Amino acid sequence: MHHDVNKNDPLPDINPEDIVKREIVEPPAAANERSLSRRVALQVLYELDTTHHQIGDVISGQIDQQSLSPKTARYLRQIVQGVVENRKRLDAVIQHFAPEWPLSQVAIIDRNILRMAVYEFTIQQQTPMRVAINEAVELAKLFGADGAARFVNGVLGALSDHPETTEAILNDAAYAPPSSTPDSPADGPAEGD
Repeated sequence: MHHDVNKNDPLPDINPEDIVKREIVEPPAAANERSLSRRVALQVLYELDTTHHQIGDVISGQIDQQSLSPKTARYLRQIVQGVVENRKRLDAVIQHFAPEWPLSQVAIIDRNILRMAVYEFTIQQQTPMRVAINEAVELAKLFGADGAARFVNGVLGALSDHPETTEAILNDAAYAPPSSTPDSPADGPAEGD
């Protein structure tokens, strides 16, 4: 039976039996403030990868929306800014250890989980490698597709087995952020120092 919709017709009656019940599954609470920072950082990096929003606006919006403590917000900013500033270097490392997966074909979530973990234990160096890998695998389990945790663990495991290669890629001037090139005046002492 075909029913033409007329703008003047009242809305159709709703049968209560037709209502679908939905269950919303919330991820478990973060284990600590840094874990929460990583979760929110992943959301920020996802938004930055899929929109043209400004980094400061996205971070501020998430801090407000999530009601983060100053300590959690500070670590969130460190991760996001570190990943954004070092994206070329991080991507070069990831690509080296996952050559069969061009980064453009890796899911945005997985790509950013890898970037965050590599940043934390290779550039920031405030998080032990094992902790960064475990946190990345947990993020992949929570937010990635099937197989994401295995993929993330495999790439980070291979990377952790070859620290010299990782360091060489990170130190390659071709991947350095613009402000840290050897010819940059920002690296030398300022006049009057």
